[in-house]
Amino acid sequence: MQPAVCRILDANLDRAREGLRIVEEWCRFGLNNSQFSDECKQLRQELASWHTLDLRVARDTPGDPGTELTHPQEERRSGLGTLLQANFCRVEEALRVVEEYSKLYNPKMGAAFKQMRYRVYILESHLLGYQRHQRLAQSYLYLVTSPTEGLFHVVEAALQGGLSLVQYRDKDTADLDRLETARQLRQLCHQYGAIFLVNDHIDLALAVDADGVHLGQQDMPIAIARQLLGPQKIIGRSTTNPEEMQRAIQEGADYIGVGPVYETPTKAGKAPVGLEYIRHVAKNVSIPWFAIGGIDVNNVNEVLNAGAQRVAVVRAIVRAEQPTLVTQYFLAQLARVQPRTTP
Repeated sequence: MQPAVCRILDANLDRAREGLRIVEEWCRFGLNNSQFSDECKQLRQELASWHTLDLRVARDTPGDPGTELTHPQEERRSGLGTLLQANFCRVEEALRVVEEYSKLYNPKMGAAFKQMRYRVYILESHLLGYQRHQRLAQSYLYLVTSPTEGLFHVVEAALQGGLSLVQYRDKDTADLDRLETARQLRQLCHQYGAIFLVNDHIDLALAVDADGVHLGQQDMPIAIARQLLGPQKIIGRSTTNPEEMQRAIQEGADYIGVGPVYETPTKAGKAPVGLEYIRHVAKNVSIPWFAIGGIDVNNVNEVLNAGAQRVAVVRAIVRAEQPTLVTQYFLAQLARVQPRTTP
């Protein structure tokens, strides 16, 4: 039994170290984040300290029947998120194998790897949350969906045009249909590396593992939503005046919606806030915020000239004949008002 156990430990220590190195390279070169990079490095060094000579000499690569096993999903990654998730899974599975089999080899090793596995879970949560919020900060165009024929086609066309933030909003559809639509939209958004949020329904966001929720003024308090969703998810809040704006920020919103700027059937009967509120927010808010409400290709520059750097739209894309081109037009106009960064 002992040679087989040593081979199992050796193979999974290698697997865990390889997976951590892949994650570490992105933390170092992709995110330029020393904290995440250092945690990956420390974990790898601890793994190496347990990877002793007697485990290495048990290796028998030519006699391993698993070297030829593969799966089509391993040959291609649909995006960076998928790549990182796959390697975190690889590390966590390998650590669990080491934890269990080391109980036959060295019980102290099993206890150490149990703690190491929890550290990887925490690292994964923090890293994915960091990337999610970084992506939010880099998103300037926000599509809020409305029920329409060919919704998936419209959303994918907008994603192909460069859209990176989508909210699923549907007030009237039955829960089961909403659940299936949300699942497909989440998969589509993540395929393109975009953030996927759900309007109002925290239960639906949890069910499909959305990136977060958008809450109206009459919805659940942000503090309770945070308890349910966890610290790494995105929570946005609609605001229509400076008081609501200030309260949303104090309560910990990750971003706010500012509007409706113009009259819109999406908010029937709600008086538009106009450009004055846009000017106020531009001077007083440092978190990401999106002007929303009746914004289209004809008035977007008026909103940008008032100080907005991000906009959210519904009908302008959902009902567009060519959603990709409309998305690209919005992004081009938004790029014009983004602050320039010096090399």
